[in-house]
This record gives sequence, structure tokens and C-alpha cells, in this order.
Amino acid sequence: MTKFKAWVSAIRPRTLPLSVSGIIIGSCFAYYQGYFNWLVFILALGTTLSLQILSNLANDYGDAVKGTDDNTRVGPTRAIQSGIISEAKMFEAIRFNIIIVIIFSVSLIFKAFGYAKFLYAILFLVLAAACVYAAVNYTVGKKAYGYRGLGDLFVFVFFGLLSTIGSYFLYTYSIDHHIILPAIALGLLSVGVLNLNNMRDLGPDRDAGKITLAVKLGPTLAKKYHLVLIGTSLFLILLFVILYYSSPSNLLVLLAFIPLFIHIIIIIRATKPSDYDGQLKVLALSTFVYAILIGVGYIL
Repeated sequence: MTKFKAWVSAIRPRTLPLSVSGIIIGSCFAYYQGYFNWLVFILALGTTLSLQILSNLANDYGDAVKGTDDNTRVGPTRAIQSGIISEAKMFEAIRFNIIIVIIFSVSLIFKAFGYAKFLYAILFLVLAAACVYAAVNYTVGKKAYGYRGLGDLFVFVFFGLLSTIGSYFLYTYSIDHHIILPAIALGLLSVGVLNLNNMRDLGPDRDAGKITLAVKLGPTLAKKYHLVLIGTSLFLILLFVILYYSSPSNLLVLLAFIPLFIHIIIIIRATKPSDYDGQLKVLALSTFVYAILIGVGYIL
């Protein structure tokens, strides 16, 4: 592995589409309501992508420092684990990325609210700081919440509720009931991606003292928990289509059910950790497709 490939691996490109799913849904729903601004959309994408990259770099660093990444790990080799990138260089990259996040966040908040909505701007600055904290402290520090089984809660809140409802608010300065069910469904699917990763790494994480929710539940209950996450999200999406049906284009989102049903079948049949690894990309991309289809189906 070259140094360039190691950095690309640390950024983990396959996680990036999932990170912008909430922005897509919130922006499409705002567009439907007659509120949209291309610059706000672009800055929101930049903020979210830089936060996700920050989280990925911090995850690589935190797990390496704690000794979680070793040769028993099933997934792709991490950047520091490979020996190509040092802990010091990764820490520098994390600090640099925090600056990028700040630039995008401040620019986004100023564009969305300006001086006229000062209190909203302050609120979103606080939320931006919380996002940076969540991105870094998943695995970094003595009180890393990812090592205490709290990762699922944080992912649900930040990837589901905050990204979707927050992005909608950037355009409209309001929260609409139409956005709630899609946001919750996205949050559950995002937690499913995390849980799938944690099921894959359950053994090594347990041995290294990384107590994820999957470790607490054990392999059997973790799988049942995963099926509940995906099943509930499908139910909520269907409920949304029924409650808020306005045109045949709303049914486009049901196409996302196809890969998700196949995913459920594969997970039911999975017997070993490596069976989960290949489904990470599938579930992440299926979630991204869901976001596009529900958003586009709502504005057509």
C-alpha cells in the first residue's frame, strides 16, 4: 500500500455517500416547500463531508492508540495499522481537518442566517461544535463514547435527526412534520451500518476492551437488533408513503426496499464475521439510494 492509498483508506470513501444522505433529504423537502439555495446546499455538503472525514481519521487514530486494530481485525487494514502513516501524522491531519470543518460550518451558518437570525446562528454554532466533538470522541480519549456502547445513539441523532431536520431548518427556519419519519428512518439505517461494522469486529473489539452495543448484546442478539433496525426503517418509510402520498412519484422510494430486503436475507443467513463485511457497502449505498429516491420522489 502506497502512502496515497493509505490516506485514501483513512478517509474511507465508501462512508461518504451515507454521510450526505440527510442533507439530500432535508434539501429536497425544503425545495418542495419553496425554499432552496444552491450555496447553502453546497456548503452543507462540504460541512458534512469534512465532518465525516474527520470522524474517519479520528477513528483510525483512536483505535490505533488504544490497540484495538490488530491482525485479528476482519475489515480492511487501517492506515496507522499498516505502518505507512504514523500516529503523529494522523493527529496532524485531524487538527487540519478540524480547521476545514470550522471554515465550512461558519460559512454555512453565515450564509443561512446572516445577522438577521443571530440566535439561530448561535444555536447552529453550538450544534457544529457538538458535531466536531462527536466526530473526534467516538474513539479518541479516555472517555470515548464508542467504547462505552453509545455509538448507536450518537449516530441516530447526528446522522438521522440532526442532519435531516437541521439541513431542512437551514432553508426554512422551521421544522415540518413531513420530515420526521424520513429522518427517523435514515437514523435507523445509519445505526444499522454502524451495528454491521460492530458485528463484524465483535470479537476483536471485545478482546481489546472496546465495548460497543454489539459486544454488550452478543452475536445472536446483535443480529436480531440489526434486523429490527432495518425492519423498523422499512415500516416507517412505508408509513410515510401512505400518510403523505401526493403523486405516483412518491412511490419511487419503494425501489430502495429491493436491496434492503436482499440485505436482510443475507444477514439472516450470515454465520461468520466476514459475512458482514461485504454488506457494509451494500447497506450504506442502499441508504444513500433511499435518500435520493425519497427526496426526488417528493419534489417531482
